[in-house]
Amino acid sequence: MEGDAFSAFAITALRLAGHLTAAGDRLAKPAGQTSARWQVLAAARRGDMSVAQIARALGLARQGVQRLADVLESEGLIAYADNPQHQRAKLVRLTTEGAARLGVIEVAQAGWADGLGAAFTSGELDAARAVMARLMAMLDEASGG
Repeated sequence: MEGDAFSAFAITALRLAGHLTAAGDRLAKPAGQTSARWQVLAAARRGDMSVAQIARALGLARQGVQRLADVLESEGLIAYADNPQHQRAKLVRLTTEGAARLGVIEVAQAGWADGLGAAFTSGELDAARAVMARLMAMLDEASGG
């Protein structure tokens, strides 16, 4: 049954998400960060996104991203900048120190990803990503997102 196969897929995806978050935390720890903080730092590198836009891009609650951004700002890793498109919604920008911390994480992540990626063909990974992207789009559409 397709429903049973989908349920098994969903359970596996949730378990994988947990493993990826834990691995991300391990990769980010030497830079004094977590997976969640790493995601916000990476988004801040663009320099043209507000907290709400970052939250939407990451599929997270705006309030949670705002709390993380405020902590990162208090630590000097991001800075808020005026947004010409919206007076109250400041843009989130990476500071020099934030960029240095992000760089440490990304070097570690690249080696980690190369090691795991070598166990699969690019076609296998592309097919898996395509299924996940299609499912996310369907869920976004169903939720009105």
